[in-house]
Amino acid sequence: MLARRTFAALAALALLIPAARGADRPNVVFILADDLGINDLGGYGREEHATPRLDALAASGARFTSAYCGLSICSASRAALMTGKSPARLHLTTFLPGRPDAPSQKLLHPDIAQGLPSSEVTLAERFKAMGYATGMFGKWHLGNGRGSRPGDQGFDEVFTPPGDSKPSADEGGKSEYAITREAIKFLESRKDGPFFLYVAHNTPHVALTARPELVEKNRDAFHPTYAAMMETMDDTVGMILDALERNGLSENTIVVFTSDNGGLHVLEVGDVPTHNTPFRAGKGYLYEGGLRVPLIVSWPGRIPAATIDDPTVNMDFTPTLMELCGGPAPAEPGLEGVSIAGRLRGGPAPAPRPFAFHFPHYTNQGSRPAGSLREGDWKLIENYEDGRLELYDLAADPGERRDLAAEQPARARDMRARLDAWRKSVGAQRNEPNPEYDPALAAPIYRDFDSSTVRPLATAAETAAIFRVWRKLMNAAVAGARGK
Repeated sequence: MLARRTFAALAALALLIPAARGADRPNVVFILADDLGINDLGGYGREEHATPRLDALAASGARFTSAYCGLSICSASRAALMTGKSPARLHLTTFLPGRPDAPSQKLLHPDIAQGLPSSEVTLAERFKAMGYATGMFGKWHLGNGRGSRPGDQGFDEVFTPPGDSKPSADEGGKSEYAITREAIKFLESRKDGPFFLYVAHNTPHVALTARPELVEKNRDAFHPTYAAMMETMDDTVGMILDALERNGLSENTIVVFTSDNGGLHVLEVGDVPTHNTPFRAGKGYLYEGGLRVPLIVSWPGRIPAATIDDPTVNMDFTPTLMELCGGPAPAEPGLEGVSIAGRLRGGPAPAPRPFAFHFPHYTNQGSRPAGSLREGDWKLIENYEDGRLELYDLAADPGERRDLAAEQPARARDMRARLDAWRKSVGAQRNEPNPEYDPALAAPIYRDFDSSTVRPLATAAETAAIFRVWRKLMNAAVAGARGK
């Protein structure tokens, strides 16, 4: 209720802002990929992936090298993006509906919110209060119950086709072209603006599929189908950029491209999709491969071309986009992002700040409940099962291979205390012991094999072979729990 009253006041304040012509306020096109890794684009160093439109967008705008998702799993990260609040504060800390408890898991999962609460104020609602038309096209994954659907959360137009589609002459394997065509219809119908267009692709989430001719074209890539999906996604981004240009909107439109979490580096179905080299692990983990995502922000003539190494997190989008679009600075309790609008315009970096993450869940990727804190170049991970601490110097060891906790115990303890203080401040949910825990079931999937340490071989198929036995054991453990 407090959040809704605050939003009502925000809307009233917006009415006091002098009315502006659509051309005076920038449009915003926000494109979100699904499980796209930090190095999956050509412009981020993946030479085998053909992504010319995204590479050109990155070259003309701001390309971030240390951008973090809100958490390394889909629904939680999307909730942080939409609200500017941490998943820990929202009590939405994993994918929806969540993973079941199982005897192989030492701790029980906390009971999470089963949708983005209607009391939360989303980016779409903030833009509506500023007079923007709002449209959402693609994957929502923040709940289907009353109050949690995108139409309930501030979007005027919504299009959510199936996440998988049959590749054809006019479609890819993830409804990419259907999503893009509807998004273009929206921007063309709202070109007198301003508008907020949220395009949330299902690409490149498993199961992987693409047009056969593109798979053949990319036969020498690490994963030919994944590389083909990169081409398809890049093509659809280009279609949106072309539509902006065709309708005279390019100069007055902010374009953001990013991912909900890091790339999937383990075997789930088929072969291993990608790798996040040089970073450790991927989706589901609090290592850098799970948390770092590509981030490109473009606004011709307003955001200079730059590579930005300063850390940022997707909760920063709420204050940043509000400032760039001339709206009132959000100030209600609980917002955790900071505006990087000045940095995007070529100004100094924001003051140094910590980046904290709370992930009290087991995942299909092999991770276990943990928390993390980054301060400067130092990174702490606390393992919730046994309290074990890991400490890394990201400047010297970006791949998080050398654990310094034993060498610097005081630093590790101090950072752990600050991480715990943050958890308490946001009301983070804690794990409870699992009374049905069976160490014999846990050993082969969590202790005898550590999926975070696997390094890729030459191809996805070769790398998948490393995971096959472990994958069968993990699937069996979860299937047994669901069968209860």
